Amino acid sequence: MIYLLLFCVLIIAELIYFRIADRFNIIDKPNERSSHKSITLRGGGIIFLFGAWLYAAFFGLQYPWFLTGLSLVAIISFIDDIHSLPDSIRLVVQFIAMFLMFQQFGILNWESWWIILIALIVCVGVSNAYNFMDGINGITGGYSLALMLPLIFINAKTPFIDPNFLYVASLSLLVFCFFNFRKKAKCFAGDVGSLSIAFIVIFALGRLILQTGDFTYILFLALYGVDSVLTICHRILLHENLGQAHRKHAYQLMANELRIPHVVVSSIYMVIQLAISFGLILLPINHWIYAIVVLLLLTFAYLLFMRKYYPLHEAYLKSKQA
Repeated sequence: MIYLLLFCVLIIAELIYFRIADRFNIIDKPNERSSHKSITLRGGGIIFLFGAWLYAAFFGLQYPWFLTGLSLVAIISFIDDIHSLPDSIRLVVQFIAMFLMFQQFGILNWESWWIILIALIVCVGVSNAYNFMDGINGITGGYSLALMLPLIFINAKTPFIDPNFLYVASLSLLVFCFFNFRKKAKCFAGDVGSLSIAFIVIFALGRLILQTGDFTYILFLALYGVDSVLTICHRILLHENLGQAHRKHAYQLMANELRIPHVVVSSIYMVIQLAISFGLILLPINHWIYAIVVLLLLTFAYLLFMRKYYPLHEAYLKSKQA
């Protein structure tokens, strides 16, 4: 009953936010880099922060440093969704928030300061890559659910986090998907949504890795990781400004150039990541061998896909210039 109550509260909170966003014109207008064609409410992903606050209210403030960091990330991202902020301000807040998460992990110490620094840079990079992958209907919500399910499965056998935390985060994802995982989305996540859920995912995945000592669980982010890293490498080869918006991710080519419906593309990413994650959990194979094989296969598939379909994007760019 308590989960049903929380689900209803989250739906009401999202609907109230829609009224606020509509009243104050918090919208996403399509541009030449967008994969959507109509004006849509922005910032619906603020529900992930509401979910975290509700978890703390109903089940206790078990992770205060984490919640403080999440709130900082969500607030600065929400402000950026309304009025663009300098990258430097956003990055400083993100590093402070990630530092607070590490404090929650209990891993901060001066002897390993250089390891902590590298980990901070990597985690902030991962959260921003997660944000960059938020470009079509359903992909952020669907992919994040594909991360939560194996985490819930493992936590039932080897507890590494309060299960209620994962359940409430999943409920907030279901509410968001109801309004976003559709042909015509009612709202977009915005930076507040994609960065908030990335922060939540990194926290849960970090606790799992720290408790088990098994870094191969990073494969729960394999598909996003390969798409993001190889797309960055591709753009570097093209001598592009990495801070500039683009439409070169594999999922963007699928949605734009190949005209595959957004929900289908998002479902493909969701199913592939679920298969990778549960393969890691269930298959009787060494985790490191499995990780290497999966990453090589994903890399090979990405390169083949780009070799065949990237010329379509080049043709699109030429048509825009003309």
